[in-house]
Amino acid sequence: MNKYVGNVDKILCKSLWERKLCKYFDASEKVVSWCYECLKIPYISPIDNKRHTYFPDFVVQLLDKDNEKKTLVVEVKPEKQTKKPLNPKRKSYKGDVKTFLVNEAKWKAANCLCENNHWEFKLLTEKNIFK
Repeated sequence: MNKYVGNVDKILCKSLWERKLCKYFDASEKVVSWCYECLKIPYISPIDNKRHTYFPDFVVQLLDKDNEKKTLVVEVKPEKQTKKPLNPKRKSYKGDVKTFLVNEAKWKAANCLCENNHWEFKLLTEKNIFK
């Protein structure tokens, strides 16, 4: 992991999807550097209206098509957590709605931070990662 910024021994991927991306970032010629859960983004939770801290999965510096450095903030989530739950009869409906609302607040804060810094926020799911 020669492109990783930080201590590689402290990377604790929470999924095989994240692990796959770590390997991809390190092997890609376009990636200059990357880090795992190294960025703190404050957000207000719609559940308790309190301030919390969001740690997106990755921050990646890469070269774009013009060989200009570009920064991506990357979050990895299952596709089902990126859409508003539709079936109120499911046992997990209330929890799924809370998860979605909190995720939505996190991603709004991440998008705002990225816009202010001329970065890009990317939400990756199993549909993007396994292509």
